[in-house]
Amino acid sequence: MYHGAYLNFFERARTEWLRHLGFEQPQLIRRFGVFFIVRSLDMKFMRPARLDDLVEVSVDVSQLGRAQVTLAQEVTSKEGTLVRANVNLACVSSGTFRPQPLPNDIGAAFLKAAGTTTIKGIAT
Repeated sequence: MYHGAYLNFFERARTEWLRHLGFEQPQLIRRFGVFFIVRSLDMKFMRPARLDDLVEVSVDVSQLGRAQVTLAQEVTSKEGTLVRANVNLACVSSGTFRPQPLPNDIGAAFLKAAGTTTIKGIAT
């Protein structure tokens, strides 16, 4: 599998993770006036995915700041861990794209969610 495809898996898992926490992307903008952008990304490739592998993608809060969150993400298959990533997201204003403090409801949900959430059933 092309290495860049993992970025799509990570993005989709983060979107589903936010939905699982009760925050859909459009709601972040409407309700809070913010959204998240990727500030930095560090990926480590452990082993290759094979055509038609069924993989799982996990999301876990590893660090929570005033206006950012770092998530530990992994893609695994029956063979074990395929890719690990640390993704730092910045909370920004939907109008100005300037950093904004995490809204209290979102920060509290992130703290409560600390522990891995796994998105199952993604085929390569």
